[in-house]
Amino acid sequence: MTARLYLYDTTLRDGQQTQGVQFSTPEKIRIAGMLDRLGMDYIEGGWPGANPTDSAFFDAAPATRATLTAFGMTKRAGVSAENDDVLAAVTNAGTPAVCLVGKTHDFHVTTALGISLDDNVDNISRSVAHLVAQGREALFDAEHFFDGWKANRAYALSCLQAALTAGARWIVLCDTNGGTLPVEIHDIVAEVISAGIPGDRLGIHTHNDTANAVAGSLAAVDAGARQIQGTLNGLGERCGNANLVTLLPILLLKEPYASAYETGVAKEALKGLVTVSRQLDDILNRVPTKQAPFVGASAFAHKAGLHASAILKDPTTYEHVDPSLVGNERVIPMSNQAGQSNLRRRLADAGLEVEKGDPALSAILNEVKRREDQGYTYDSAQASFELLARRALGQMPRFFEVERYRVTVERRKDETGTVRSYSEAVVVVDVDGEKRLSVAESLETSEQDSGPVDALSRALAKDLGKYQDLIAEVRLVDFKVRITHGGTGAVTRVIIDSEDGQGQRWSTVGVSANIIDASFEALLDALSWKLLHAHAALLDAPAAD
Repeated sequence: MTARLYLYDTTLRDGQQTQGVQFSTPEKIRIAGMLDRLGMDYIEGGWPGANPTDSAFFDAAPATRATLTAFGMTKRAGVSAENDDVLAAVTNAGTPAVCLVGKTHDFHVTTALGISLDDNVDNISRSVAHLVAQGREALFDAEHFFDGWKANRAYALSCLQAALTAGARWIVLCDTNGGTLPVEIHDIVAEVISAGIPGDRLGIHTHNDTANAVAGSLAAVDAGARQIQGTLNGLGERCGNANLVTLLPILLLKEPYASAYETGVAKEALKGLVTVSRQLDDILNRVPTKQAPFVGASAFAHKAGLHASAILKDPTTYEHVDPSLVGNERVIPMSNQAGQSNLRRRLADAGLEVEKGDPALSAILNEVKRREDQGYTYDSAQASFELLARRALGQMPRFFEVERYRVTVERRKDETGTVRSYSEAVVVVDVDGEKRLSVAESLETSEQDSGPVDALSRALAKDLGKYQDLIAEVRLVDFKVRITHGGTGAVTRVIIDSEDGQGQRWSTVGVSANIIDASFEALLDALSWKLLHAHAALLDAPAAD
């Protein structure tokens, strides 16, 4: 027999409390759709009445298979539940479920709320009963519960019992400060169940202040809790909440959880996990975390030659799950730690079959190591590596050649007297023996910070003749600079991430003592790589009738 675990997402409420994060109403609706398709049981949309965005979200009432949930707090002391306007704003959202947060730590009751302990218990009981009387599914978030249990367990337990007796479907134990370790969470949850709160009515809500939010959630499940609250990509107050993007594959793919529990998330839906995680980063205008478990670009990257050699024989030697199960892929990066096993695998991934023992392998490997000594990195610039290898193998077409380029930068006052940076780039390219000159300008504005690299990128991609349509949708999405050697002879490494209209993304690298020149080299590789693959796709396309 398997036990049912219920997954409660609070990205749209607790996740929005992340520093620097503020979702618009359309973004919240889009994220709710992503969560619903993934298979969440509950989607907490926010706090109706707390801000216009949350209220507008509930007014829009997106249709979801998941139970849409409004969040609020228990009624205030001295006011009935029926007459509390803050509680009314939450219930008026019309959601089938409502989650109310209430104090369970005696210190917070007397210090933060300034009311008696009995009044707080009464507030919890009457608020939950009010929801139940309206036919709502009631959830009680026991705020600061673990600290409260350690300070005064009898009182903390009385708060839970009040919610349970009033009809709460779920009582969620919150590690609000994020300081409770997994072993403590396990033991306290077990004690709560022994004290009469059924495990199938208990949930867990952890924060990541000790980097233990996922482990703490699993510890609560091990002890008997049956609901897990968390957020996509671990968003949340301070250090974040339990990361559902990490928890989901653990629950579905790792033992003992995979065989002991079932969730509303199907394994087929799990294959979209990378997409969901990166869609959220895209909404937030963030660069995805490469080291993120399961979904990160480096989660299944095997850099050392010894690892790559073993991976080629059997992936389970260095992978705990198949990356395709979460929508990720295996990466064999090139670096100065690489051997021929890495090299042949990376060449094969690029569609280049080179026989073992071919002298070209040593030549490519030596060139990679030589260039990394100069400051290049092919570990995170796979597109540049592919171009290097194809040139060494004589398999790189000549699309265009840069004759020269020039970039000028000046600071000047505009008509309002504001000093701004103005950049102009001139690029001359040779396409099939015909020279083409392109000019682009970039002006720093209040809306965006543009500069010489922006001007250079647009000038380079402005007119490539017959290849222009193939690069029309290419755009620069990330630009990273690092000084690899200090002092007066400093060397600059630039890594550029590019993307096309189909969402395909690739990385290129450039190195020079001049940051503009390093950027230009990376830009050249970015366009060359796109042309290589777009041109190959055209050649492989079936002829029209």
